Amino acid sequence: MHNKYTWRTGILEVVMIVVAILFVIPLYLLVNVALRTSNDPASVLALPTQITFDNFARAWVDGNLGNALVNSGIVAVVSTVLIILFSAFAAYPLARSMRRLSKFAYYGFLAGLLLPFQLALIPLYLTMRDIGLLGTVWSLVLFYVGSQMPFSIFLYAGFLRRVPIEYEEAASVDGAGPVGTFWRVVFPLLRPITGTVAILNLINIWNDFFTPLLYLSGSGQQTVPVALYSFFGQYSTEWNIVFAGLLISVAPVLLLYFLLQRTVIQGFASGLKG
Repeated sequence: MHNKYTWRTGILEVVMIVVAILFVIPLYLLVNVALRTSNDPASVLALPTQITFDNFARAWVDGNLGNALVNSGIVAVVSTVLIILFSAFAAYPLARSMRRLSKFAYYGFLAGLLLPFQLALIPLYLTMRDIGLLGTVWSLVLFYVGSQMPFSIFLYAGFLRRVPIEYEEAASVDGAGPVGTFWRVVFPLLRPITGTVAILNLINIWNDFFTPLLYLSGSGQQTVPVALYSFFGQYSTEWNIVFAGLLISVAPVLLLYFLLQRTVIQGFASGLKG
């Protein structure tokens, strides 16, 4: 039996182990510092001499992370659901239609990927103020839905071009209209790319700092990144509290990613091949 294990395979395994260690070290430091007392004499690379969970309680209460998590959850979930619905519905005719106007519309959406949102920063802020949404989480929802749709449409359109059109033709023969065909036949087939769109948008929205700081400033409302930023003023030397807050903030998204990672990778690869 031929042995396929070569010196190249051994070098590749060593490189992969080193890369894995490099990725694990920051997570280890995050957990290690969050679980130790502020006067722990041990090095941050060593295990804490005394494990405590008081840092998490202080971060939760002093940083008002409960309210921040609720706000971030509302913004991220509502925005992502709307992005999925609008982007999938918009990408369907763009991917199926062969008309020149549809191609222009598709490239028009893609142009949104090239334009930095800073160009519309002041007009958007004034618009949110004029329509009375400034200082509410709904201003963030409106902003994220508009800003994240171009990339989501790009992913959906690429995936849709790989979906056989015979499914839709069979539904049309059975008497289904375009809207019914999309929701009953096409949309269920988009499950892999929908998982990708969902997790990418959730992570991006959850971690955004500048937009909530701008739109919610002075309202008493805040999202998780803004709440964590407040620690660096009041707790500038208490890194145990800061790291505990960071661990609380990343836990929901990290758990969601681990649950959907296979779907994310599968859908992203399929969308890029379109």
